[in-house]
Amino acid sequence: MKKVLIPTKLNPIVKEILDATGRYVVVVEETSDLPGLIRRHPDTYALIVRSEKITKDIIDALPALRVIVRAGSGYDTIDSTYARKKNIDVMTTPGANANAVAEEVIALMLADARHIIKADASCRAGQWEKKAFMGREISGKTVGIVGLGAIGQLVAKRLEGFECVLIGYDPVISSDRAEQLGVELVDLPTLFERADYVTLHIPENNETRGLVNASLLGRMKKGATLINCARAGVVNEEDLRKIKAERGIRFLNDVYPKDAEGPKSVADIADIMLPHLGASTKEANTKAAALAAQELIEFDEKGMSPFIVNRDIPPGLDRMYVELAHTLAKFARAFLGSDAQLKLIETSFYGTLKPFAEWLLSPVVAAIDESFDRSMGAAAARKYLADMGIDYNDRETDTRKGFENSITLDLTGGAAHDKLRTISIRGTVTENTIMVSRINEFHNLYFVPRGHTVVFTYKDRPGVLGQIGAALAAAGVNIDDVRNPHDVKGEESIAILKVNQAVRPETVRKVATDIDAHCFFAIEL
Repeated sequence: MKKVLIPTKLNPIVKEILDATGRYVVVVEETSDLPGLIRRHPDTYALIVRSEKITKDIIDALPALRVIVRAGSGYDTIDSTYARKKNIDVMTTPGANANAVAEEVIALMLADARHIIKADASCRAGQWEKKAFMGREISGKTVGIVGLGAIGQLVAKRLEGFECVLIGYDPVISSDRAEQLGVELVDLPTLFERADYVTLHIPENNETRGLVNASLLGRMKKGATLINCARAGVVNEEDLRKIKAERGIRFLNDVYPKDAEGPKSVADIADIMLPHLGASTKEANTKAAALAAQELIEFDEKGMSPFIVNRDIPPGLDRMYVELAHTLAKFARAFLGSDAQLKLIETSFYGTLKPFAEWLLSPVVAAIDESFDRSMGAAAARKYLADMGIDYNDRETDTRKGFENSITLDLTGGAAHDKLRTISIRGTVTENTIMVSRINEFHNLYFVPRGHTVVFTYKDRPGVLGQIGAALAAAGVNIDDVRNPHDVKGEESIAILKVNQAVRPETVRKVATDIDAHCFFAIEL
C-alpha cells in the first residue's frame, strides 16, 4: 500500500477515488504546520497539494517520495528542479480551473454593468436609489478577448447567449478555430479600439509584461471596460491610472503581484476588485481533486503521464536536441510573424532523433506559445494544438538525404484573411552547438542562433548590407557576426546579424523601410 499525503483542503473525491483502488493509504490533514506533518509521515509516496510550498527541505524529509501532484495549473510553489534531481515527478491538473475563471469574467461584467455591489449595499441601508443605479446591458456589445486559449475560448462560448460581437487576438490560434468560436481575429490596437469590453487571458512573461500600456489603453472607447483575471503584470498600472479618468475606463480586477493580505496598489483604480477568486468554485475544486487522483492512478499504472512538468529526457536523447527543437520553432515563429495565425506544424526528425519525435514535440509547442510548459508530454502538446485548431504532421524521413541527427520544422500560417505561407527551417547540433543550416531557400547558413539577432530579407542587389551596417552603427549597435547568402535562384537575399545588444523596434522598422525589406524582425535567442 502506498501512502498518499494530502496536507490541504481538497474535495473529498480525491480520497474516494484513491481508496476505491485498494492500493493507497490516504492521509488527509489540513495544517499550517506542514514540516511537522511531514515528520509524522516519512513513508509518504505521493503528495497532493494546492498552494503549499514544497521546498528542498520538505523533499529531503520524505525519502520514499516519488510523486507530487499540484491540484491546479501553476507549480511555482514546488521546487520542481530539485524534485527532478531526487527522481520525483511533479504533475499538475491543467484546465481544471478554466470554466471557473470564464464564468467569473461574465459575473464581473454583469455585476459592474448593473451596479450589483453598490446597489446591494444601498438597499440594505434602507435607501431606494433606482435612478442612481441606472445600468446597461451587455447584449449586443463588442467583447475583445485577448488570448484564446482554454479560458478565452470558454469566455467566447459563455457569451454566445448574450449575442455579443466577439473579436479576439491570439498569435497562435488558427483562423478556422476562431471562426468556429464565432470570434473575428484582429490585431491588438484594433481590438482595443473596437471593444466595449476587453478581457485578458494571457500569461505573464517577457513578451506580455506591461503589454496593456498607454498605447493600447489610449485607444479604448470612452466608458469601455477592462477585465483582468489573468496576471497583474500584463497591465501597466501607472498608464491605466493616468488614462482611466480621462476616458472613463472601468477596471475589474482579480489578480495581484502577490496573493496575500494587505493593501493593494490598484485599490484606487479598480471599480471591482476580488481576492483572486477565479478558481475558487466547488466545481473547480472538485475537478482538480478528481484529476489529481486520476493522474496519480494513471501514473502508477502506466509509469508515465502527459502532465509531468519536470520531465527528464529519456536515455539516448542528447539534451541539446531538445534545445534545438525549441530554438528552431522560436526562430521560425518570428520569421512567420508574431501575429500570424498558425494552421499547420510539420516536423522531420532525422537519424537517431526519429524515435524521440514525441518527446521533441513539446519544446516546439512551448516555443510557439510560452504559456505551454515545455516539460509537458506529447499528449498534452497534441491536445493543445487540437484545441487551438492547429494541425500537426510528423513526416516520414528519407534516410538517403543524409541529414544525420537534424530537425526540419515547417510552420504554415498567416495573418487574418491573408494568403497562407510556410517557413521551413533546418538545424542540427555540431560540437555541442546549435546550428541553423537552412531557412526556406537560403542554404548553407551555418548560423548559431544565440543572443540578440536581427533579420532582414530583401531583393538581392549591391550595397544593402552596407546600408544595414551603417544604420545599426548610427544606433550604437555593434555587429558580432553576419550571414548574407542569396536564395537558390539568386533573386532574394537574407541578412542575419548577431549584434551586441537589443535593437529598438523603431530602428528595425526604419532599416526595413530604407532597404524595402520583405521580412524583418529582431529576436533574442
